[in-house]
Amino acid sequence: MNEDAVRIAREALAEDGARDITSDVCIPAGARGEARIEFRTGGVVAGCDYADAVMTEAGLDPVRWLAREGDVVGAHSVIGEVAGDLKALLRAERPLLNLLQRATGIATATRAYVDAVSGTKCRVLHTRKTAPGLRGLDIASVLAGGGTLHRTDLATTVMVKDNHWAQLRVASRELREVLSAARRLGASALFVEVESLEQLDEACAAGATRLLVDNQSPATVQVWGTQARRLSPEIEIEATGGITLANVRAYADAGADFVSIGALTHSVVAGDVALEVGRGKWEVGSGTE
Repeated sequence: MNEDAVRIAREALAEDGARDITSDVCIPAGARGEARIEFRTGGVVAGCDYADAVMTEAGLDPVRWLAREGDVVGAHSVIGEVAGDLKALLRAERPLLNLLQRATGIATATRAYVDAVSGTKCRVLHTRKTAPGLRGLDIASVLAGGGTLHRTDLATTVMVKDNHWAQLRVASRELREVLSAARRLGASALFVEVESLEQLDEACAAGATRLLVDNQSPATVQVWGTQARRLSPEIEIEATGGITLANVRAYADAGADFVSIGALTHSVVAGDVALEVGRGKWEVGSGTE
């Protein structure tokens, strides 16, 4: 099972304490039950591995999924079924739903952006603006929505941004020098944020593999992209900053290879997902479901 999913499941269950005192006093020992996972708002299914990890860590069988990761379902769709010890089901309920709600919200928002740039070469990227401790879930949810993998940490991909540029100037160092040093350390993805045509020219000459054009208009992205590809035909152009559903198509039409959108994960609107426990469908001490 996904190691990150297991880690998050354990932490989520631990947050609820060592016991569920309400279930201890309300539910007979040995009671078993079954429940449906209902996606009330509908959208893109995501977070399945994480939900399964919660079930397993709670001592239950994984979800019996009726929809797959990345499927688009309508409102009030039943996307999965669970069964087992009723106390364990109720203990798993909130952590399972918290993860599914966040995951489906991210995936559904991502799909809207992916659909908006359909027919172009532009791909939708996540950022590192993820919830602390939940980066694996957040990124997996973007991918479920049709997005594309961006850098997931600081260890392998070079990304020279405004603060780095400032320090290079203070130290009188050249961009070419630091990108060469990165190559010697094994980095092959060399991304550079540019805020002017002068920086663009320097980045292309230094061997950048991708330019991040931050907080510029689609018209500027088009002009700068044309200039960059003239200097370095294989270079990639990523538009970032201030990109919304209303303007993302304009950036794609302007020639951006990628758009990166922090709002997919830092401003997620959770999907409405519920666990509906079957009434009158549980037994005590039978050992059957």
